[in-house]
Amino acid sequence: MIFSKMLAASVAAFVTPIPAPAAPAAPALTGAQRAVLIEATSRYHDVRTALAAGYLRTDMCVPGMGYHYAHPGYSADQAIDPVLPEVLLYDRKGRLLGIEYFKADADGSLTTDPDRPTLFGNRFDGPMTGHEVPHGHPPMPVHYDLHVWLYQLNPAGELATTNPQVTCP
Repeated sequence: MIFSKMLAASVAAFVTPIPAPAAPAAPALTGAQRAVLIEATSRYHDVRTALAAGYLRTDMCVPGMGYHYAHPGYSADQAIDPVLPEVLLYDRKGRLLGIEYFKADADGSLTTDPDRPTLFGNRFDGPMTGHEVPHGHPPMPVHYDLHVWLYQLNPAGELATTNPQVTCP
């Protein structure tokens, strides 16, 4: 009995447990980056301010995303400016949930291109086909996008594409 305890103690002294591999960290913003985005977009809590600034409401609520208010000028250019998001995301009651950055793919292919944009080092999702658009609107091009859930907690992550807490009527 004493020998087995001594053996167990000796083995324990030489065996270092191997920790389980850490899960990759979910992309996220730093506090300073988040502050820049909040300062740039907090005025859009009032949807009338978004409309006055040139954002146009889409008629469809996208499950997990809400209503998209897109700025045609920002969406058409190839620049990604952190303080000028292409899309604002609202719930059915008009509450601002987050923002979305959007960039059309330069060659329109669904293969991963070297032109994938980033925001503060976080890679955009895509390339992806355009989402369904209301009748009479031009089709959405192959694009990259990045959702930022600034104003609605997202258990899937601050930069996850969809938010399980966002529902449509």
